[in-house]
Amino acid sequence: MSPASVLFVCLGNICRSPTAEGVFRALVESRGLADSIHVDSAGTSNWHIGEPPDPRAIEAARLRGIDLTDLRGRQAIARDFSEFDYVIAMDHENYDNLSRLATPEQATKLHLFLEFAEGASEIEVPDPYFGGAGGFPHVLDLIENASEGLLNHIITSPLEKGGQRGI
Repeated sequence: MSPASVLFVCLGNICRSPTAEGVFRALVESRGLADSIHVDSAGTSNWHIGEPPDPRAIEAARLRGIDLTDLRGRQAIARDFSEFDYVIAMDHENYDNLSRLATPEQATKLHLFLEFAEGASEIEVPDPYFGGAGGFPHVLDLIENASEGLLNHIITSPLEKGGQRGI
């Protein structure tokens, strides 16, 4: 398998995208692919740069054996489209914001995360920030499903010319 890189993006980079980074990184490590797949996360806003994930996200992930405590928020930038094979948006709002950072050639790198989720009835990963703690386990369920699909896609899809993997 050729090396690959994945960037998960939500609004603030304190709930959904760091959760996705942690879940996907753990999945990649469990498959022995840590040296082959680089994983990161970012937010489209600059509200939480340098901050750790939301404590509710940390706790929900911890209950599933995922450690998010070393992650810190950062803002997505145009250069991310040059550095990552996949830029994965959690919802349409972030997808639209990210699409403005990509050149037309880079736009094929941008995906909604739940495109990779098998049997998902939802098309966006909902933002649990303003809800109660109960939203975080649901987000984890969606992220775990989509992570399996994304990793399987990466493993089975050859790199295209220019370093992008097809979908």
